[in-house]
Amino acid sequence: MKILTLIAGILALLLLLASGPLYQAEILGLMNAFLAMRIALIVGAVAIVLALIQVIFMRKTISWPVTGVAVLCAAVAIFMPLSMMNKAKSVPPIHDITTDLVNPPKFMAILALRADAPNPAAYQGEEIASQQRKAYPELQTQKYPQTTEQVFDAALAAVKSMGLEVVTSDKSLGLIEAYDTTTWFGFVDDVVIRIQSAEQMTMLDARSKSRVGMSDIGKNAERLNTLIAGVKNNLN
Repeated sequence: MKILTLIAGILALLLLLASGPLYQAEILGLMNAFLAMRIALIVGAVAIVLALIQVIFMRKTISWPVTGVAVLCAAVAIFMPLSMMNKAKSVPPIHDITTDLVNPPKFMAILALRADAPNPAAYQGEEIASQQRKAYPELQTQKYPQTTEQVFDAALAAVKSMGLEVVTSDKSLGLIEAYDTTTWFGFVDDVVIRIQSAEQMTMLDARSKSRVGMSDIGKNAERLNTLIAGVKNNLN
């Protein structure tokens, strides 16, 4: 029983950890990678049940170190998928977030990199704008008293500090385009920043859009909030 419990716990963790790299290596498709995570959760639950059986009915022969390792592995395999599922339920199933819902910044230089992306670069308008207003009301056009050059430099510095790969940065046009690659699954999200002057203020708008997937689980909004905070810190 203890060996079976250990095998179940370790297998659950390995399935979870391998799902992302196997997707990146194109060995598994996206749906199969998510399926591997669900299987990991189930196997982890089985390991927990087996551990409980040992604790309750087999205390005299239980190996606490072995059972502890199994439970730890199983707990990780259960917690991470559940955490992602709960997060997905708490945010709208959208993957294109912007501070300007009427005239969002457009991708230009990065379009070539999105050529084969399942999600088109075009903004879907009110279809997703209404969902964003409810979920992320804080994401709006940012206004600064500093010059466009100063805001541009602050934005570019923030992009680089976030680890984004810069595709183009044109100060004369006030445009920055970059992309971010997630560590585990290697998902690529594109970012465009538009900086312009209006009414003696400098206006900054940004947009972050996933190349694949229906829901971004809140990642694009989180990225824009981090960017805005970074710009503010760089200007202070």
